[in-house]
Parts: sequence; structure tokens; C-alpha cells
Amino acid sequence: MSRTVVTFGTFDVFHVGHLRILERARSHGDRLVVGVSTDALNIAKKGRPPVYSQQERMEIVAALRCVDATFYEESLELKGQYLRQYAADVLVMGDDWAGRFDQYGDTCEVVYLPRTPAISTTEVIEKIRD
Repeated sequence: MSRTVVTFGTFDVFHVGHLRILERARSHGDRLVVGVSTDALNIAKKGRPPVYSQQERMEIVAALRCVDATFYEESLELKGQYLRQYAADVLVMGDDWAGRFDQYGDTCEVVYLPRTPAISTTEVIEKIRD
């Protein structure tokens, strides 16, 4: 029986931590569907636009071998709708979100994966600035 994994993220200034979490997410099923946060959602969440546009970020994520499909995540409040729309068997998120999506446990299995240590988009951006 095929299992669909859904995950979400900004994936701005794509780095090895992004790649590793997507590969590990894919290992939880047979198909990986990735919601890429829109520019507007990122501005609302982080108070700043991403470095790369939503179109560029979508193209990067969609080109990865481990990713089977992508869509734009327009609102955090629509996560349940996205999980149903893409028939998620598993929701995978980074452990920095631990506990924040447990309410979707009645829709699918919820898994929080550890992030790659010592790397984040914010750190990459700060390195570039320095």
C-alpha cells in the first residue's frame, strides 16, 4: 500500500539541511508532496520577504529527486485542508515545530524530524552578510 508524505517549508536560500530533511521525509513513505510557503505567508510569519521568490523556491524544490509534487502553502490555517487534499498518510515537520501540529493526528500520522545541526537559513544569510 502506497504512503503519501506531506511536508511544508519556506526553503529559502536552499542548503544541505533542507535537502536532508526532505530526503528523510521521503523515507517515511512512497510519495513526497511539499508545500512551499508563499512570499505573502513568509512576510506574515517572519516579517520579511524571502531572498528568493516563491516561483524560484518552488522550482528548486520541484527539481529534487526525492520530491514527487509541490504546491503553494498560502496559509498556516489551511494545513488540514492541504493534508486532506493530498491524501496525506504522514505529515513530517522539523522538530522546531514539535507539538504544534499534533491536532492533525486524526487525519494522518504526525512525525517531527530533528533538524540538521548547526545550519539554518538565517545563519547562511548572516554568513553572506559578513
